[in-house]
Amino acid sequence: MPYIDTPNRSIDVDGTAFAYRDLGPRTDVPLVLLNHWGAVLDNFDPSIVDGLSRKHRIIALDYRGIGASGGTAPMTIEAMAKDVITLIHTLGFEKVDLLGFSLGGFVAQDIVLKAPELVRRLILTGTGPAGGEGIDQVGAVSWPLMAKGLLTLRDPKTHLFFTSTVRGRQAAAAFLDRLKERKADRDKGPTPSAFLRQLKAIKAWGRQARQDLGSISIPVLIANGDNDIMVPTVNSHDMARRIPGSQLVIYKDAGHGGIFQYHDEFVSKALAFLKD
Repeated sequence: MPYIDTPNRSIDVDGTAFAYRDLGPRTDVPLVLLNHWGAVLDNFDPSIVDGLSRKHRIIALDYRGIGASGGTAPMTIEAMAKDVITLIHTLGFEKVDLLGFSLGGFVAQDIVLKAPELVRRLILTGTGPAGGEGIDQVGAVSWPLMAKGLLTLRDPKTHLFFTSTVRGRQAAAAFLDRLKERKADRDKGPTPSAFLRQLKAIKAWGRQARQDLGSISIPVLIANGDNDIMVPTVNSHDMARRIPGSQLVIYKDAGHGGIFQYHDEFVSKALAFLKD
């Protein structure tokens, strides 16, 4: 079943309903997808999810207080990580792979450091470490481009996730079209309050002390565009230097959404990385 037809599900986690979608073969180690600031289930790129689900069971989820999940959105990455750890256990999994994009990459790093026994392999995309360069400025960078999106009648992700080159604009249009493919039973968008609470968590992550990424001993794949203006690309290089044995892929003429622009190449790389 393709991602655009996968039914919405809900599971109670300590009294809060968490929304998720579950697809792909019933493999022993599922791949849990953690998405960006303000993202709901319909913000996962169907091309990437479908490509990965050919070989892996996929669990895509809404954070607390986002989309169809209940509760109030946390204002720290630590709280989001604890939610995901509890959710994984509630779903009955003892071991998972993680793919975190942007905010999801912050959460994924914190999960690995808090519960290293839970994660087999880690993919970090369009993201950066605690205390990373420019991460506390995500709001300052984003607000003007969101306003530009309104003025130009374009989805702000056109400006935030992609370069302004011809290739970047073509990739943005194709990505946004893919996000519209699901017609029925779409997820709810984030509330303004949840959106702002997540931004506070991002800003705090950018200002907190560096974590000991050198203690991460599992295989790690890091991917980004060469011109990420939201979480500067220098952070991907920094993580690659600090995480022992990690792999780094940088896509040319690409921004924060480099994996969406190069979705076919990314899926091939990720499948090879996740293979036993």
